[in-house]
Amino acid sequence: MFRHIIHIHIPAFPIAVARVSQPELRERPVAIAPPHSERALILSASPEARREGIFKGMPLGKAIKFCPDLTILPPNQDLAGKAFKVLIKVVAHYTPLWEPSRPGHIYLDVTGTDRLWGRAKDTASRLRREIKKHLCLLGIVGIAGNKMVSSIASKIGSSKGVLDVDRGQESSFMAPLKIGILPGIGHVRRKILLEELNISVVQEIAALDMDSLKLIFSRQAYVIHQRALGIDPTPVYPPRMEPTIAEEAILFQDENHDEKLLGILYRLVEKCSHQLLKKVLFPHKAGLIFRYTDHKEVTRRINLPGMSFCDFDLYRSLERVFLKAYQRRLRIRFMKVWFQDFSPPPSQLSLFHTRSSVPKKKVLAFQTLNHIREKYGYEAIKYGRVA
Repeated sequence: MFRHIIHIHIPAFPIAVARVSQPELRERPVAIAPPHSERALILSASPEARREGIFKGMPLGKAIKFCPDLTILPPNQDLAGKAFKVLIKVVAHYTPLWEPSRPGHIYLDVTGTDRLWGRAKDTASRLRREIKKHLCLLGIVGIAGNKMVSSIASKIGSSKGVLDVDRGQESSFMAPLKIGILPGIGHVRRKILLEELNISVVQEIAALDMDSLKLIFSRQAYVIHQRALGIDPTPVYPPRMEPTIAEEAILFQDENHDEKLLGILYRLVEKCSHQLLKKVLFPHKAGLIFRYTDHKEVTRRINLPGMSFCDFDLYRSLERVFLKAYQRRLRIRFMKVWFQDFSPPPSQLSLFHTRSSVPKKKVLAFQTLNHIREKYGYEAIKYGRVA
């Protein structure tokens, strides 16, 4: 069966959301970056800023020299998160097979929904109108038989309509495009293709034999060739509905000092622990992710050894994982901690004291600290390591 995949793309999503509440930012060059540091990197740039030469990952100080009129906004995760939840609510009405790739980007598999919503192109047009109505945001939509082509169609499509790549035309659609648009071709390989082989468009990659491709792309040669032909068998993966308690932090100043980073880690665990206590949940799995200044991310997941919602118990395992994972001496810019796989407290008391059981004094101390915070505010008590 031929699939119908829709990709919704809202360019510079956090900036587009900010412009809804701040109309004076419209049609101005705008970028999002952590404040108080010229060494910070641009996290998102508006189309007007990109026309001035500003791009994601550019140092903030350099961006201001390029464009003195650039408006800098601090990251607002809460606002962007709320807007994305509304966007998901609109999308989920059309199909259970939807996959958020990143904020402002969502895939929908509408195969077999013709009787409900009509053709895929009609569904996409209706989606754009609903997004405009509920969020006042303008989405660009691409439609194709697979995820990759629909995503590329949404990138090069016009904001005035929907770009629909007809069945069997994927290869013809991809052929004249620049090679940089293909997933998996980074800056180094693009430079090799341009300077050593004089290859600039996708159809020239599709015309290469497999031996030549292996010299450039090694084990990825077959996948790159398939992509150049417009072939992508990847299914739309619906998001996992597993409940999660998470906290994250964007560091105001990039940091590589172990003690300071561990203090931030403890603070995140402490906030999660506070939520776990309020909901009386014991997590069995945990994870952390941190991002270096060069945007490389490291993710680790672990099983927790015992049942506890106390921060001093949960932190130990994550501390060990973090110290093992933090191998590069580059500074860290972002950190996130999450807990999953919850179980409620046991209904029957254990007859025997086990290693995984939490001592009563610890629980009482933990509950007392949280009671004070509930009464006087979360900042009323701080541990020395996070001060």
